[in-house]
Amino acid sequence: MEKTIELLKELTQTVGVSGCEENIAALLKKKLSLYGDVTVDSMNNVFCTFGEGYHFLLDAHLDEIGLIVTDITDDGFIKFSNCGGIDARPLPAMEVSVWGREEVKGVISTLPPHLQSASDEKKIPKLSELAIDTGLTKDKLEKLVALGDRITFKCNFTPLLNGLVSASCLDDRSGVAAILMCLDELKNLGCKVTVMFSSQEEVGTRGAKVGPYAKSVDEAISVDVSFAFTPGCDKSECGELSKGAMIGFSPILDKEISRKLVDAAEKNSIPYQCEIMSGRTGTNADVISISEKGIKTALISIPEKYMHQRVEVVDTADVESVSRLICAYIKERIGDVNA
Repeated sequence: MEKTIELLKELTQTVGVSGCEENIAALLKKKLSLYGDVTVDSMNNVFCTFGEGYHFLLDAHLDEIGLIVTDITDDGFIKFSNCGGIDARPLPAMEVSVWGREEVKGVISTLPPHLQSASDEKKIPKLSELAIDTGLTKDKLEKLVALGDRITFKCNFTPLLNGLVSASCLDDRSGVAAILMCLDELKNLGCKVTVMFSSQEEVGTRGAKVGPYAKSVDEAISVDVSFAFTPGCDKSECGELSKGAMIGFSPILDKEISRKLVDAAEKNSIPYQCEIMSGRTGTNADVISISEKGIKTALISIPEKYMHQRVEVVDTADVESVSRLICAYIKERIGDVNA
């Protein structure tokens, strides 16, 4: 558990907003260099390939949601828009970092309750109504910040009780962690593995649309997060935190792989739960499955509370269950292929 916590802390404290993933890509390139040949393409997808034989693609996206600078006002405020699926409700009074020529810290403006009208109290703010206060004048800001620079929320990594952790981009750095944690075992299994830590998922699964081309993989597993139940949610549409890996079943997913993932989980006493989807999954699996001539694709998700908030929560035991399930499934699958 402690190693998982430390890995998640390192991954979530490295910046990588969609379209500007250079920092997290550099970190993952270094980590993957222990296992095989590492490349980074023009989209900031990071690949590592090792082994020979039946070819598995393991995918998790490395980017995170954030904001993008759209204007610097005459009175020194930074205007912004979204970069990915942002919930505007908690933004007022939030601490942020603007990643220009150097990190510039700021806070998002808000009206004190004393000055709010009755209608203000009920209103969800529009992004166009908000601004970032850094304390700098326009002249000083323009020397440090340019239009198009990315903005992240303050990186709060908080270990909770019972192995739970909270951070702002566990979607999908927890998926990245699950794959990293199984590579030591996979490199000795007698198969070929390509790891794809894909870019720009939060703005339209763009990295995964091009990443699998020319890789000639036999099948793929995408790892992402999915909804864990919290008060106010429909239990039938959610998984449960601390109940293990969420194995996806959907018309776009390969049902044979999904069933074999269940078999591997049961055979190896790995906690799991099934996630039933009627169509698209909203993950990279949607586009990987129709890459090249079509790729048999499965989806394993990590249950997560408070998705796309700066206080996302996962259970490290669930991350570990996903990692163990990937290894167990690939061992079983290699046996089937070579039988």
